[in-house]
Amino acid sequence: MSGYVIGDIHNSLSKLNSILDQISPSLHDTVYLLGDLFDRGADDPDPVGVFFKISGLSCTVKWIKGNHDASLAAYIYEYYGLQENKRSSLRPYEYNSFNLLKERLVEADMLNLADIIQMLPLQLEIEICSNRYLLAHAMTHNPADEVRKPSDYLEGVARMEEYWEKGVPGYISFVGHTDVSYQYKSKAGQYLDDPHTSIWRNNSGNVYMMDCGCGLPGGRLAAICLETGERFYA
Repeated sequence: MSGYVIGDIHNSLSKLNSILDQISPSLHDTVYLLGDLFDRGADDPDPVGVFFKISGLSCTVKWIKGNHDASLAAYIYEYYGLQENKRSSLRPYEYNSFNLLKERLVEADMLNLADIIQMLPLQLEIEICSNRYLLAHAMTHNPADEVRKPSDYLEGVARMEEYWEKGVPGYISFVGHTDVSYQYKSKAGQYLDDPHTSIWRNNSGNVYMMDCGCGLPGGRLAAICLETGERFYA
């Protein structure tokens, strides 16, 4: 049994397929998605394909809510909450996902997707090989802390630089949201493979940044095996 963490997908079905081909998850494996399955997608966005691919995997899938996922769900509820003759007056969704989904899905399917997103966890706590892990979209928080706002997990808090340097004591954290290229001048950690477009890990070894720009021109999708540390890119 293996666990694989996959960074922000952002509508990129081709890159997701490439990663899945590389890791070949079995029935007994678990795939952890750090959120932001939707929006953007560079030249070939396919939110329906991404959602169907994830839904059809035979392994266990743990999908963590991202800020783009949450925004899409909120817009779906707002749009279909209006009378049909008033929907055209609603502001357009900021990204491409809503229209691309609406071209292929009926109202019931759109609302079902929004319901699924609404129920996604903001953070997961797991233990593998005596290591304790926290997984969240933008920033992890100690589970023993007071109840936090959803935005603390979806977008982080003001002191993100300190978080990337120190992490959460006692845990190894995996996050997406912030493109790893942001760390190109950072002395608090290093890229594990190629500069600017590979997984970034802090010097304490307890924060991994997994958003390698997938969905943007020149960006990559990244994955890592929790048991072995093996890394995969598309």
